[in-house]
Amino acid sequence: MIIKEVNAKKIFNSRNEETIEVAVDSDIGKGTGRAPSGKSTSSKEVKAFPQGVSEAVSFVNNTLSKELINFNLEKFNDFKKLENLLKKHDKSEDLNKIGGNLIIALEFAMLNCFKQPWKFINPEAKQLPRPLGNVIGGGAHVTRGTDFQEFLLTSFNAKDFSKSVDANKLVHKLVKKRLGFFFNKKTDEGAWAPNLTESEILDILSEITRAVSKKTDIDVKIGLDVAASNLYKDKKYVYKNKTLTRDEQIDYITELVEQYHLVYVEDPLEENDFKGFNELTKRLKARCFISGDDLIATNPSLLKKHLGDVNAVIVKPNQIGSLIKTKEFVDLAKKHKITTIISHRSGETMDATISQLAVGFNIPFIKCGISGPEREIKFEELKKIEKEIKDENRSSSK
Repeated sequence: MIIKEVNAKKIFNSRNEETIEVAVDSDIGKGTGRAPSGKSTSSKEVKAFPQGVSEAVSFVNNTLSKELINFNLEKFNDFKKLENLLKKHDKSEDLNKIGGNLIIALEFAMLNCFKQPWKFINPEAKQLPRPLGNVIGGGAHVTRGTDFQEFLLTSFNAKDFSKSVDANKLVHKLVKKRLGFFFNKKTDEGAWAPNLTESEILDILSEITRAVSKKTDIDVKIGLDVAASNLYKDKKYVYKNKTLTRDEQIDYITELVEQYHLVYVEDPLEENDFKGFNELTKRLKARCFISGDDLIATNPSLLKKHLGDVNAVIVKPNQIGSLIKTKEFVDLAKKHKITTIISHRSGETMDATISQLAVGFNIPFIKCGISGPEREIKFEELKKIEKEIKDENRSSSK
């Protein structure tokens, strides 16, 4: 692929915040990339827009657009050439001059020039991820409600991706019915936002997931994103109705996993408590994924130092501002049998590139909500890829 033209413009994400869209025209077609934004962010992420969105758009249109004419992307590792070119403008580790969102939007746009981006990344890719969907939310995503940020759903025995998505959607629908016909409060990610306690929510979800599992023969399981850094104040975890020490927080999470048969817990402790994560992982790894998001922030160097502290990690390309480092992160996790989950952000766009990356990088889970157009477009992209893979398998078997 040879680049002919690059343009950027300002758009708005699902929270009506400014972000960047980059469009690339090439000899093989056109591609667009858009950058999302997080509400609950890690202090370890690269800068998103250090000079602001307008400055990022101007930098693409007035500087990069000229430098990238005739840039050739023949294989995935050629993104290294692009990132080396960008280092002329920003050598900092945290991208404090041009920002990670500009780079990710540009790389997504270049990737999307290809008819099948997942196949460009990995021609041998065959596996689709399982959806990890946010059905009830709170924390930083709402003004009032539960202390935990997300109550999640996934399944392990669905025969295909679409059936697993449908099971999550059915739970989402039945939760609304249970909460009341006129209840319509939602989080940034399209999850319901009731003002209930964690145990009340888990009781409701346990009942509904059992009913859906019986009806569909799909074993729907429950997970959590605690986003514990948002609860952490003066070395304690401060809830609306209780304050816990570090050890009490570890015991509380353990009790919830055991009582409600949780299969996934993300960021159960604050983002610098690697020893606490290690303790929880050792306690629960046989029955539950203990996942690091704010803890690791898609950073390969951090993951190398803390391989034994988690058994799952969140993958967010704009946390690190590099597709090359994102792949390095995923490959390192796989090598050490750490499960990867590629994830949307709360401030999302109508960009489905993470669906392509999930398949191309062979990532087993995708976390992208259940409801709302910015979430559902990721599912639709994966359904399209699922059909492409099935069609190719049928052709090759003839």
